[in-house]
Amino acid sequence: MPERRKWFDRMQPQTLQIASWLLYINGFFALVELIDGGDVLHYFRQRYSWGFFFGLIVVAAYAAGAYLMANERRLGWQISVVAAASPFVLTFVAYTQLEAPWRYRLFGASVLSFAFDAALLALLLHPQSRQHQRIWYH
Repeated sequence: MPERRKWFDRMQPQTLQIASWLLYINGFFALVELIDGGDVLHYFRQRYSWGFFFGLIVVAAYAAGAYLMANERRLGWQISVVAAASPFVLTFVAYTQLEAPWRYRLFGASVLSFAFDAALLALLLHPQSRQHQRIWYH
């Protein structure tokens, strides 16, 4: 019987369960931002010829990371950490290019969005999450 794939694993610690949901949600909003415009991914799409494809990679990283984590893959946790850190790097690069004040370079246009991005990264890097992926993921 083939192994059944899943989108969410209820047996993981709460830190990874919440991180999985936030990854899917952030991926959806990143796709909306890329297509509809309004923030950093749209800025890269408008500024660079490769910006749209780069944005799709970011969106795919959110979804792929969550999906692979649900299926107990260490690569999924690694992709998730990169996806969760991407808003900080992309925001800093975009607002530095725009020569915006330092608070925009650090927090972006929305402090609430920054808080959710920081929470996602904290959940993934939490000692309980790191221990679980080190022991159970392959």
